[in-house]
Amino acid sequence: MPTRLSILIAEDNAADRMLLSTIVNRQGHRVLTASNGLEAVALFEQERPQLVLMDALMPVMDGFEAARRIKQSAGEALVPIIFLTSLTEGEALVRCLEAGGDDFLAKPYNRVILEAKIKAMDRLRRLQATVLEQRDLIARHNEHLLSEQRVAKAVFDKVAHSGCLDAPNIRYLQSPYALFNGDLLLAAYKPSGGMHVLLGDFTGHGLPAAIGAMPLAEVFYGMTAKGHSMTEILREMNAKLKRILPLGVFCCATLVNISLQRRTLKVWNGGLPDGHLLRAGNGERLPLVSRHLPLGVLEPEAFNDDCEIYPLEPGDRVFLFSDGVLEAQDSEERLFGEERLQALFEANRQLERLFEEIQQALSHFRGKAQDDISMVEVQLVEEGALPRPPLAFVDSGQSSPLDWAASFEFRAQTLRRFNPLPFLLQLLLEVRGLRAQGGALYSVLAELYSNALEHGVMGLDSTRKRDAVGFTEYYRERGERLASLDQGYVRFHLQLLPEADGGRLVIRVEDSGAGFDVERVLAQQQALDCFSGRGLRLVRELTQNCSWENDGRVVCVEFHWSAQA
Repeated sequence: MPTRLSILIAEDNAADRMLLSTIVNRQGHRVLTASNGLEAVALFEQERPQLVLMDALMPVMDGFEAARRIKQSAGEALVPIIFLTSLTEGEALVRCLEAGGDDFLAKPYNRVILEAKIKAMDRLRRLQATVLEQRDLIARHNEHLLSEQRVAKAVFDKVAHSGCLDAPNIRYLQSPYALFNGDLLLAAYKPSGGMHVLLGDFTGHGLPAAIGAMPLAEVFYGMTAKGHSMTEILREMNAKLKRILPLGVFCCATLVNISLQRRTLKVWNGGLPDGHLLRAGNGERLPLVSRHLPLGVLEPEAFNDDCEIYPLEPGDRVFLFSDGVLEAQDSEERLFGEERLQALFEANRQLERLFEEIQQALSHFRGKAQDDISMVEVQLVEEGALPRPPLAFVDSGQSSPLDWAASFEFRAQTLRRFNPLPFLLQLLLEVRGLRAQGGALYSVLAELYSNALEHGVMGLDSTRKRDAVGFTEYYRERGERLASLDQGYVRFHLQLLPEADGGRLVIRVEDSGAGFDVERVLAQQQALDCFSGRGLRLVRELTQNCSWENDGRVVCVEFHWSAQA
């Protein structure tokens, strides 16, 4: 059934006006009539007809001016105007089009042609209305999407940046290709001091690339806060991404563990460009090479968590880069590339200015962005130069245990693959009075466990770490011995003793090793300027009492707290 339209006829000749009205009425349309342009404009604004038949030459206001005003009043809506004219000159017809006319109908009027033109204009009008409706629908959907993205980005930024990227020894640059950054930069303080830093680069750009960032950040921050080792965090992140990411989506990443106490750098690089360790003392530059597949590629049982360990001294700097740095393009589509980056390293004469020099070179080089760009510099500072934020707890600790004792023995098969420290720390921090000393408690437990395992059970000699070569060899042999460990044990004896003014925790750590002359070793380590010996001195500084028994095979330490803790 044809559409019934409301049609305005503006014609100063009464006979022609009646003729057109009759034709249009018989076609089933509603008719409105005006005898001049001014009436036509007023009637249009009042009735809003869907189509106009407009005589070009009329008194009071001609059809050209009336057409312009009607088009202006209609706004975005298409109201077709068919000019009724006996004009045949080209210039006159052009005036009709310039005034907003959409078609012509020549006098004398032909009923068949008029009906065809009305139908054609109605199709055009409905097509325009559909286009506007779809445009408005797309605009509403787009605004809804942008609103959701703004909320998601706010949550994403709070999660991704909830760590310690504002630490005084960290500088970073992140330039996302889209609203969401496919690169992920995380940093968190460890309970024992020092920090974990992760630079990740997910496949693709924008929101799809950032999807994996939330669970990855959750694992990173949660496990770091609980004192899990770097290898445990890596394994959990890989397993989670492998489980949740679709096929073909993965995360190239570099994870570093910087220990301020031991002055060590532990590195795992899976698929990112080489990082760099720069020595402040001699200017040496060591590449932190990618030796692994990205996170989320391998099944958990096939994942390789082998890390490289380097000694550090205050002032040493670690630089990490995402692919976007090397793949940045200039206006001629040339890549920034490895050679330009290496040239900046070679030309640098002030290590503290290297970050700005790379940043300025990228800024001057870049044309159009091709990828997310991320760069981070982490400097080793003296222990105590960084804040150690208090540990967070979900409960008040009001119902904490006050008087108990427990013993744990971890044997060879467990020692090879299990880190008991988060387990023990979680147990001890149920005690409200110990919570204020959580960082120190973890540092001491970590040092005592490391000494018991490395020097007691495995018999490694820490004095071999007196230089960088010996340091590297020490950790290589440590890995080999741990992987083949088939006997030995480490025991923890924990005793909580309530006292009138607070309480006392006694920790005894015992190992199956041959023991050692504690005082002689401490004296030797204090005399040596090397990468060993700091741990035992730290234990003495952080505990109220510290003593060795049974030829060094047992160490006993105490933590005290007051009733107000």
